[in-house]
Amino acid sequence: MDVTDFESVDSVVKKIIDETGGIHILVNNAGITQDNLFMRMKPEQWAQVIDVNLNGVFHVTKAVIRTMVKQHSGRIINISSVVGFSGNPGQVNYSSTKSGLIGFTKSLSREVGTRGITVNAVAPGFINTAMTQALNESQQLAILSQIPLGRMGEAQDIANAVAFLASEEASYITGTVLHVNGGMY
Repeated sequence: MDVTDFESVDSVVKKIIDETGGIHILVNNAGITQDNLFMRMKPEQWAQVIDVNLNGVFHVTKAVIRTMVKQHSGRIINISSVVGFSGNPGQVNYSSTKSGLIGFTKSLSREVGTRGITVNAVAPGFINTAMTQALNESQQLAILSQIPLGRMGEAQDIANAVAFLASEEASYITGTVLHVNGGMY
């Protein structure tokens, strides 16, 4: 599914609803980076990151929201980032989208809360992935020096946070950002 194409998203969502009878949990996790210093950033790099990371969230959420409203229940969990709060050199586009997701989360939570829908975000710090493993040793050490817990997170740490926000135990939590960052702010 191409999250940048609303028609594609809407088609897939309709098929899922037809096959399952509804959608109860949405995790907006699609994201890309096109890192470059702002002075060198091409308009295409800006636009691609905005299109996937922010417009994609709009498209997928727009496609599922009416079903959740009709069900009078739903959980929407947006994956933001620590850099949505702190910024990061070479990531003006990425940081902007992740910060934008916070505003999206808070605003939508206020719109749909009366319909039994919660909207929250998870803001991961640096996670042990292929992307962070590709950094050279000095880059990895520089990152680790900024994390009070002294290690990168694991994908399971993010999965646990998302599972919690999707659960009944989080039914009174909405418009919140859960920081999963080892203390790195």
